[in-house]
Amino acid sequence: MKNELVVLGTGAAIPAHGRYLSSQFITLNDRYYLIDCGEGTQFQLSKYKLKISRVNEIFISHLHGDHFFGLFGLLSSLNLLGRTKNITIYSPPGLEAIINSCFIGSGLILRYTINFIEILPQDGYQLIFEDKMNKVYSFPLEHRIDTIGFRFEEQPKERNIIKEKLHPEIKLADIILLKKGVDVKDENGNVRFRASDFTKSAPDSRSFAYCSDTAYFPKLSDYVKGVDLLYHEATFHSSEQERAKTTCHSTALEAATIARDAEVGALLIGHFSSRYDTTKVLKEEAKSIFPLTFAAEEGMNIPIDKRIIKNLKD
Repeated sequence: MKNELVVLGTGAAIPAHGRYLSSQFITLNDRYYLIDCGEGTQFQLSKYKLKISRVNEIFISHLHGDHFFGLFGLLSSLNLLGRTKNITIYSPPGLEAIINSCFIGSGLILRYTINFIEILPQDGYQLIFEDKMNKVYSFPLEHRIDTIGFRFEEQPKERNIIKEKLHPEIKLADIILLKKGVDVKDENGNVRFRASDFTKSAPDSRSFAYCSDTAYFPKLSDYVKGVDLLYHEATFHSSEQERAKTTCHSTALEAATIARDAEVGALLIGHFSSRYDTTKVLKEEAKSIFPLTFAAEEGMNIPIDKRIIKNLKD
């Protein structure tokens, strides 16, 4: 199954230096998700031949324009393309009224329904989406308006059967229990087959966390602990520390500190200020704290699997 992140936009506030505004396309267990939808997102989706028609969930981190102004055009285009399947959009409060007023003003009537799910940052770390393959958690970020981050995880995997240990006495029903880590017992409650004897530990579930606009705060490392891949904004270099603090953004050094403290597999930095025509200085600063750091670029494709990421070169 495909598990990857495609970067659609890396800029902050305004387009500059060929950068688009914040958006990412996630594939996890062959399920498709869109995170943030800055201006120009639908053009990027088309450019990189991504399957927006198969996206049923969209996650918006906050209601600053560079993170959702592309949503109006995208939703309208889906309507023109004949979409009838519903879409669920997760965001802080207020988005439904904005979208509806835009469509009412333009006379647009959608063929499909948008389900708006409001996420309150004060509710803390919480499960907001789950199906049989994946689950998504939200958590609060510290910005000038209500802002949330997202953590995507595969559902826990079953244990692996050691095939060479199987014998005729072990039936299919027994195998199902053993893969779940459950010992097989007889009618008297005596253990016949121990899961630890016939199975190996399940592989770790893949995970990805998205931290858009946020000031540095140590608690964030708890929310993203141990993920395979962490995206964290790095709007400024540490030489602009006061500017970062005033605007409730992070420096590359602070993003790397979160990655180090959370013991993540790899760090992807983005949301670069237009004052930087190259990301080299930001990447180098982050690498000084957390070596396995990548600077986001439009069209970049990164596997969500620490076993693969650790062998990538940047």
